[in-house]
Amino acid sequence: MDLHNSRAFTRRRFLHNGLTLASAAVTIPYFLQRSATVLAQSQNGQTSLPGVPQDHILVVVQLAGGNDGLNTVVPFGDALYYRARPGIGIPEREVLKLKEGLGIGLHPRMTGLKELYDEGMLTVVQGVGYPNPNRSHFKSMDIWHTADTDGIGDGWLGRYFDNQCAGSPDGCSGHAGIAIGRTAPLAMEGRRFKPISFESEELFRWTGLDLHESMEKPYRKIISESPEEALDPNSAESFLVRTALDAQVASDQIRRAVGQRPLVQYPPNQLARQLQMVAAMIRAELATRVYYVSLGGFDTHAGQGGANGSHANLLDQFASSLRAFYSDLKAQGNDGRVLTLSFSEFGRRVGQNASNGTDHGTAAPMFLCGPMVRAGVHGAHPSLSDLDDGDLKFHTDFRSVYTAVLEGWMKADAEAVLGRKFKAVEVLKKA
Repeated sequence: MDLHNSRAFTRRRFLHNGLTLASAAVTIPYFLQRSATVLAQSQNGQTSLPGVPQDHILVVVQLAGGNDGLNTVVPFGDALYYRARPGIGIPEREVLKLKEGLGIGLHPRMTGLKELYDEGMLTVVQGVGYPNPNRSHFKSMDIWHTADTDGIGDGWLGRYFDNQCAGSPDGCSGHAGIAIGRTAPLAMEGRRFKPISFESEELFRWTGLDLHESMEKPYRKIISESPEEALDPNSAESFLVRTALDAQVASDQIRRAVGQRPLVQYPPNQLARQLQMVAAMIRAELATRVYYVSLGGFDTHAGQGGANGSHANLLDQFASSLRAFYSDLKAQGNDGRVLTLSFSEFGRRVGQNASNGTDHGTAAPMFLCGPMVRAGVHGAHPSLSDLDDGDLKFHTDFRSVYTAVLEGWMKADAEAVLGRKFKAVEVLKKA
């Protein structure tokens, strides 16, 4: 049996037996090809991936539910917008205007994002979607997560890690990818790489003692008394030791990092709390290359509101949280290291419905934030007169944005990750 298959078998048997060494809220970290000594080095940012910019970090913000792109990036210069949305359209006088002559602007509650735009830290990518769009939340989210229009396979970020980690004799740090949430998103699930996920730092800890005191002694024996170098590296026992060490070291370091007081004040909302945790881990110099956070509630079928209402409150949370996040990063001196990508699984239909809401649509804007972006608006706003059965027609494939991020920021082989070649949109500054 070859080494890779042997370890894969060991991992499957380990998972099958249900030997959970960290919190039940945490996925088992990737730890197949390194010793405890190499682990300790990687926890301190010492990795050995050739050609990979170790100081580059990607943060993904998922707006779950299908964000209404037309009330986010508002085409106030087009009379058809107000005809289609007499009850929920954003009055022109309230729109946060972007570039003179474009006839578009941001929702009035997105002042935080407008500040980033004015500072040259925001790119708005218009008309993003994919061929033959699917209006199911689950299927469309799978498509965005897998970067495959059938929505089948591993996650695009999971494949990034699979490809990058395969180039290192020591693999990747167990917390190279961290998702804040109850479960890890499909986007980060690779064939070999599995991210860490947790809702709060206190959940990311060994919880065996909470169940019964008899579990403490064998666990401590595993992580402190088992000399891994004396074990067969292909054995289940060796895998158990390495996994326990990985979980314990990562848990201690992450909880210590998140315990720091932030350098700026964050708004009191769910997304801000997640981004505050991410900023704390970046400040602590964890060897993490991708963080994933999310904000739900964007399925606004009824009572959406215009300048005020449920959708406005969500956009306020999104914009103010991102503004605080980059203020914190700048105070740390880390803002130049962090690119943020934001997406939703689809936009909404052009016309409002009978409930003063919007139904599932297609194309919508994406946002990229950070000092490394080519600030401004990329692409024309989708036509409101040339529609596809009441929906906007996309003109930018979302995988072209992924390609720009993978090639331009993560320095990865985008074609190997995405399975085919896409032309990168020019959203990042030239190195």
